[in-house]
Amino acid sequence: KVNSLRQQLNLGFTAKSPRWAIAYKFQAERALTRLQYVSFEVGRTGVITPVANLDAVLLSGTIVKRASLHNEDIIRSLDIHDHDMVYVEKGGEIIPKITGVDESARELGAKPIVFVSVCPSCGTPLERVEGEAAWICPNKYGCAPQIIGRIEHFVGRRMMNIDGIGEETAGLLYEKGLIKNIADLYCLSHEQLRVLDRFADRSAERIIKGVEDSKKVPFERVLFALSIPYVGETGAKKLARAVRDIDALMAMTADQLVEIEDVGPRIAESIVEYFAEPVNREIVERLRSAGVQMSMPEDVDEGRTNRLEGKSIVISGTFTHHSRDEYKALIEKHGGKNVGSISKKTDYVLAGENMGPAKLEKATSLGIEIIDEDTFLQMIS
Repeated sequence: KVNSLRQQLNLGFTAKSPRWAIAYKFQAERALTRLQYVSFEVGRTGVITPVANLDAVLLSGTIVKRASLHNEDIIRSLDIHDHDMVYVEKGGEIIPKITGVDESARELGAKPIVFVSVCPSCGTPLERVEGEAAWICPNKYGCAPQIIGRIEHFVGRRMMNIDGIGEETAGLLYEKGLIKNIADLYCLSHEQLRVLDRFADRSAERIIKGVEDSKKVPFERVLFALSIPYVGETGAKKLARAVRDIDALMAMTADQLVEIEDVGPRIAESIVEYFAEPVNREIVERLRSAGVQMSMPEDVDEGRTNRLEGKSIVISGTFTHHSRDEYKALIEKHGGKNVGSISKKTDYVLAGENMGPAKLEKATSLGIEIIDEDTFLQMIS
């Protein structure tokens, strides 16, 4: 950890973790298997990710067939060749990754894996991100996986929460020409959806209702849903509270943006570049016309207090009075901080039904106070 409390405050947090601490973990279980081939996949931000397709192997209780190779530099450092025998681990016991190659088992004449020079989807020559290991496809508005990826991101639970549209449905809607960008979601009709394969009335109604309900999603989540590069969930919240509406954000310069808490030069430049694109401004206007929230409500600060100021709270279990997301919002509204895991610095655990036994045991061993939702609501009443 960074020792200085002042530096900790300056470095801040992402949505998932502190920027001032690193966790070291136990050695992961490792297995040896054969590489079949490497595919290259395009993400919503245009980053090309090489993926190793493997002979199936059992690792930490699950069958692993694919593992990310991350970028060109990793491929070079591992010196991977066609059909190599590779060592696979699960990072944090969850994400499969290749950590080495058994060179003694390499086939005679095997050629090294070569990173692609053009986008595997649209054929556009790739560009290297300055100062980074990533290669990206610059064809943001004509590359299908990028467009579909932005649609998937937009409809996600923590973004616009449009029920009924997942990865497969987003791809199908795009391939059939029903949507070309996120704004087109608000033009979908029941009749259009009914003609799609495997779509019954109920599925179509679910999507139409989800789109309609998304018009009530607050501005901070809309901002996150827009897929502005480098603007994550936490950053979107701070931006929304600082600028108050989309027009103010679109008019700001990079110098003005860096004055906002946790907005550095890279994020500021990314926001300016995003809104410099006419297609993005057009999408924003179409979303606004459809009724999507493009500003913070006038009463957003009403009821805001500092009753939980300086308090770190972990939420666990299921609740009766409010959802988990609503409790997270209440914690922030009253000056507290949501944290994902229990540590000595945790002040309270807000526990509902079916609280995780591991969290209960850890909270008890550390002597952290466990409160139910009625007690919590009294604390902020």
